[in-house]
Amino acid sequence: MRHARAFGIAALATFALAAVAYAQTAEPAAEPAVEPAAAPAADATSGTTVTPLPDAAPVVQAPLDTTAITDLAKTHWGDAKAGATKAGACAACHGMDGNPPTDMYPRLAGMPERYIAQQLALFKGEQRNTGMAMVMIPMAKPLSAQDMRDIGAFYAQQAAGAGIADDTLVTEEGPYQGMKFYQIGEKLYRGGDAQRGIPACMACHGPTGAGNPGPAYPHVAGQFEAYAARRLQEYRDGVPTLQDQPLFQVMATVAKDLTDQEINALATYLQGLHPRSDEAQASTPARVAAP
Repeated sequence: MRHARAFGIAALATFALAAVAYAQTAEPAAEPAVEPAAAPAADATSGTTVTPLPDAAPVVQAPLDTTAITDLAKTHWGDAKAGATKAGACAACHGMDGNPPTDMYPRLAGMPERYIAQQLALFKGEQRNTGMAMVMIPMAKPLSAQDMRDIGAFYAQQAAGAGIADDTLVTEEGPYQGMKFYQIGEKLYRGGDAQRGIPACMACHGPTGAGNPGPAYPHVAGQFEAYAARRLQEYRDGVPTLQDQPLFQVMATVAKDLTDQEINALATYLQGLHPRSDEAQASTPARVAAP
């Protein structure tokens, strides 16, 4: 009996161990899905979680500063001697006498006094806005209206230099075939083109390119080809060189029908244009004083 009781206990222990082993090998039950965290509630006081940016203020264009131009009417004729001193800073780019050593900068020698003063006033008022305007504006800011007249008087008394015009023969077919390249510019400068409504340039700038001191038309004889071509292209293509449109439109109307060939021909003609007196002086042999 004692042995039977021992066998019974052993059987129960074996069954218990088997049950435990089965439980360990069985696949565990899946864990319950975790609910995603709820988004934070909006702030009850503000009503939103995003702060919008304020609307940009409307762009307001600043009015043109015409004070520098109107101040010129209060001045007297320029003093060339005083202007020579005041133009000292200009020499770094435009040369000591207004004839720069490179075509990066325009030739100022021989320009009418009022034209120089007017352009400086336009730079000071930030109305000129192409080319070297960003360099010229800070240079002109400290100048008074009388300073501008004085500087203009100095440059007006300087003799303008001149370059060489392109005399290459035009070979391509067209209205200018057989002409020298500069002769295209000469034809337009002196006679214009009535059929296309292009007036002769010399009507305003004079037969020698010396300009007109009355209405302040600039001296163009001897002007660098690169500068003259750029200015004509700006006028022709409608790229405003002045914020004051009426002034810009004067030349834009003249240049609007010019071709690239004609613009370049005009520019090279102007570069070589100079008074005949210069030729006579250069060709006259020096006289030796009698003993």
